[in-house]
Amino acid sequence: MRFNFTRQTPQVFDAMLALNDTISQANPDSRLVHLTKIRVSQINGCAYCVNMHVKEAQQDGLPDTLLHLIAVWPETSVFTARDRAALAWAETLTRLEGSEVSDADYAAVRAELSEQEVAALTASIGMINLWNRMGVGARLPV
Repeated sequence: MRFNFTRQTPQVFDAMLALNDTISQANPDSRLVHLTKIRVSQINGCAYCVNMHVKEAQQDGLPDTLLHLIAVWPETSVFTARDRAALAWAETLTRLEGSEVSDADYAAVRAELSEQEVAALTASIGMINLWNRMGVGARLPV
């Protein structure tokens, strides 16, 4: 591990935990949160977070078949329309690459999720991106 951000910046870590808890309370659909946290962590290359969130999803009863196929979700039929909308939204927000999020991307997620669900899921996606960057930067071991 390069550095221990929980020890070096405990106030930041505590604030991140508090925000994470608030965001979790705003997201009633834990299935979508699990799927998107895993997918975003895969995209960002955070092995620590992928490992942790897969275990959490399994504990919450998500089937292994589903979890094994998250990385290739567009190629499978095991994900619901809601799952697909959330995963696409997560990928869009994670791979910004200096571009804006199109109205078509937003319309696609809004076709399956309410405005409140989109807002809460967006916060969750932003939070996991922050956790990933801390984990990758610190090289958290798996």
